[in-house]
Amino acid sequence: MFEIEKTDQEWQEILSDLTYKVTRKHGTERAFSHDDFPKQAGSYACVCCGALLFSQTDKFDSGTGWPSFTRPAEGANVGESVDKSWFSTRTEVHCQTCAAHLGHVFPDGPAPTGLRYCMNGVAMTFHPDEKT
Repeated sequence: MFEIEKTDQEWQEILSDLTYKVTRKHGTERAFSHDDFPKQAGSYACVCCGALLFSQTDKFDSGTGWPSFTRPAEGANVGESVDKSWFSTRTEVHCQTCAAHLGHVFPDGPAPTGLRYCMNGVAMTFHPDEKT
């Protein structure tokens, strides 16, 4: 089903406790608990497998305490599924390469998409663009 599959034990051996809880057990980091990513040009990748997820050009400050984006990066392998936890129905966002839980998408974002991809910072790594 996913290109990269590992056992829970294998994920626990390579991820921090919080990153494991968020990405493998569908947890959420506390709002404002993750350092903000740099503001320079670059991209965000899945912390579990390195797959491209989001571009810095689509990041915005939503005021929610989590990194937010208007859309996945072009060519990103981002998937969505229905999440019926917490007595509500939301759209979960996950890495389509390794099934890592990333966060949720909401229909209250800015133009041009009107979407807010509200991601857990511990689920991503930032990669600055190489200077030419």
